Amino acid sequence: MKRILASAIIALAFILSAQAQIQTPQASPKAVIEQTVGLTTVKIDYSRPSARGRAVYGELVPFGRLWRTGANSNTVITFSDDVVIAGKSLRAGSYALYTQPKADSWDIIFYTDTKNWGLPEKWDDSKEAVRATVKPEFLNRNVETLTIGLNALENDYGFLEIAWEKTMVALKIEVPTKATALKSIDEAMSGPTAGAYFAAAQYYYQSNADLNKALTWINQAVDKTPQGEDTPFYMLRQKALIQAKLGDKKGAIETAKLSLAGAEKANNPDYIKMNRDSINEWSKK
Repeated sequence: MKRILASAIIALAFILSAQAQIQTPQASPKAVIEQTVGLTTVKIDYSRPSARGRAVYGELVPFGRLWRTGANSNTVITFSDDVVIAGKSLRAGSYALYTQPKADSWDIIFYTDTKNWGLPEKWDDSKEAVRATVKPEFLNRNVETLTIGLNALENDYGFLEIAWEKTMVALKIEVPTKATALKSIDEAMSGPTAGAYFAAAQYYYQSNADLNKALTWINQAVDKTPQGEDTPFYMLRQKALIQAKLGDKKGAIETAKLSLAGAEKANNPDYIKMNRDSINEWSKK
């Protein structure tokens, strides 16, 4: 009896193992595309159903009803920057892409909840980040498998295209290329940032490199404080440490007092304690 039971267990384990190794193709294969539009990255993650002899729009996808715009889980579109769609701003991030096809127009909807399997159980209008209406184009060729992509690319925009059967819709997506490029140019032309000077000074201090150069860099970081704003207390703390290491205890104490005032204003107990301890230590020497 024990042998029979053992044999049955082994056979069952073999069957389960074989089942676990079986791989079959999906009816609607998954696709991920990533496209740069200007300087903005757009990623689309979706599943691609095929028509397989079926009439799509008006039957498989009824007119007037919300559609998941794909198969299986949500079709998700992700933007690395804020974009503009139909004159409306859409913040950087991920959105479920839903559509409402009609015979003479389509609504394309960017929905903030991306965790649904298909359509949400209950549609929430407040989660519609943007809804845009476009006119469908009728193609002179057949698109067997649903295809979503970005085409007609220019520096400042591209078109989100959804094509299946003999219908295509295209939605213009404007990207902030000019603003991003100008900001990058301005930053490059104005030299290193305050953060870059601070990081260089901090490294030189910690690695016992040229402390005079470290002091020059931390002063440049401090000088880049925008007019009307307080110099960050952590920058002043670093300057005080460099001054002390160079032997300028008087200057270090003065800087540490400025850092202490900034830390008190920011209610940062760690920097308050460090500055007070350093002031007491340097005052004794």
